[in-house]
Amino acid sequence: MSGKNIVVAGAGSIGCFVGGQLAAAGRNVRFLGRRRIADELAAHGLTVTDRDGGKARVEASHIAIGTDPAVLAAADVILVAVKSGATREMARTIAQFAPEAALVVSLQNGIDNTMILQEELPRMQVVAGMVPFNVVALGEGRFHRGTDGDIVVDARAAALAPELSTPAMKVTTHPDMKAVAWGKLLLNLNNALNALAGVPLREEIADRRWRLVLAVCIDEALAALRAAGIRPVKVAALPPAVLPRVLRLPNFLFRLVAARQVKIDPKALSSMCNDLEQRRPTEIDQLQGAVVALASARGLHAPMNQAVLDLVKNAETKGAGSPRLSPAEVMRSH
Repeated sequence: MSGKNIVVAGAGSIGCFVGGQLAAAGRNVRFLGRRRIADELAAHGLTVTDRDGGKARVEASHIAIGTDPAVLAAADVILVAVKSGATREMARTIAQFAPEAALVVSLQNGIDNTMILQEELPRMQVVAGMVPFNVVALGEGRFHRGTDGDIVVDARAAALAPELSTPAMKVTTHPDMKAVAWGKLLLNLNNALNALAGVPLREEIADRRWRLVLAVCIDEALAALRAAGIRPVKVAALPPAVLPRVLRLPNFLFRLVAARQVKIDPKALSSMCNDLEQRRPTEIDQLQGAVVALASARGLHAPMNQAVLDLVKNAETKGAGSPRLSPAEVMRSH
């Protein structure tokens, strides 16, 4: 059992799943979250499950969760799991309440979160992390991991990996977290397509028409990355350069090639789809928006990523949930 005090700053789907696994494994975990989640866990406890049938439960009486940032004062490790748009605000909260000796770990989507945290916390050690799996909030304190993969943290903080690893949640290290972040972002470009489709991830990715849209998004991103001299690392089973080719395969070949590589629970939706359905701001600026920005900086265009960005922004503005678009409608918009 670790004696370190771990605070999960941002008790959303990822924060609750990671924190729940740590708490179930006997770690000293506290959660800083919104009142809605605090009330939900107080009423139902916290249950985390995965697609392989794994299950862990923490009774409500053993969950330390609240909305008061003073909980940060006793933190040895702070796991930042807020949406990217809330990174700077959370960093300033950490600066106000947490001890400077606390280690801050970003477990967020996007490219710039670690930089923002370090900018706001110049006297604290900030560590980049990457969570490859998808988590769905099922209500009543239940959080379900629908895809696979190990959490990755910066190799410069290698001692952190065993502190955060549990029997059901492995944490590994990598020396180039920028390359890891871009590798993850390539996969996350599908988050927006799933949000526009409004169907389970497995159903969407089984549809070659949606895969063709995703292949174009990834092609544009890879072109921008080559121009910038960035080599994304393999986050899933397939190398980044191979992804567009595999995505374009006919359905029967895709199933043969990817069935062993792409394991998705039938319940899984992308976090962005959940955000649209819950009328919350999305992370589209940190995903397709990051590709568009990188391409523009290198004198390139990323029209498909720009079209998807615009469609998600429009859905956010309307506030009516997923627009339930077809692949053809997305293709025509670019």
